Amino acid sequence: MSVTYEVKTDHIAVITLKRPEAANALSHDLLDELSSIIQKVKFNDEIRCVIITGAGTRAFCAGADLKERKGMNEQEVIATVRKIGRTISSIENISVPTIAAINGAAFGGGLELALACDYRVASDQAVMGLTETSLAIIPGAGGTQRLSRLIGAGQAKRLIFSATRCDARQAFDIGLIEKIESSEQLLDQVFSEATQIASHGPIALRQAKKAIDLGMQTDLTTGLTIESVCYEQTIATEDRLEGLQAFAEKRQPKYQGK
Repeated sequence: MSVTYEVKTDHIAVITLKRPEAANALSHDLLDELSSIIQKVKFNDEIRCVIITGAGTRAFCAGADLKERKGMNEQEVIATVRKIGRTISSIENISVPTIAAINGAAFGGGLELALACDYRVASDQAVMGLTETSLAIIPGAGGTQRLSRLIGAGQAKRLIFSATRCDARQAFDIGLIEKIESSEQLLDQVFSEATQIASHGPIALRQAKKAIDLGMQTDLTTGLTIESVCYEQTIATEDRLEGLQAFAEKRQPKYQGK
């Protein structure tokens, strides 16, 4: 197995890229397994938060499997990059919150995968970048688009044109990642955050993500309309009433996703 998938009892799914001998690179087999797992996540209503990480401490994901690509012709390379892009987009389209726990190096398609998550927490030993121009190509699985939307066009151009490799502190300073944790504590801390997220109303989580993602793609007036529509989806739920009741009774709510 190139990818493992575990659903914890507290509604958290952990997806681990598991090719440590190849820096968790995106081989065809890994992409097929990852796509299959993403479909399972999308159809599991019990999942409220997803963590994506890599096995070992050396790499989150080194990107495309260049050894595998070496034997491909031009059309096969194009098809493979499109496959990576589709898989990464399917991660972006997961309806519940997703966290990338960047445990090591994240280059090329590996960073593009992390960019498709809702936010990124990196080990203090992590390094990352979209370094494709140093190989005479460009990011082809969403990197030119997602990075510029995250950190601004100027910074994205600087990093991509120069094939810059950022350490965790540099990545945090420009907004490429949202938090830094020690390598020893990374997964524990990310799991703690996921637990907090998963304790909240699951319908509200999905609607909040939808409002943010759709609103970012349009003007403010349209975005406010999207927010209003998403808000209204939470009103007629049992969870909203449970939240009010729990607040009145000074206890933790027990949300059912209804």
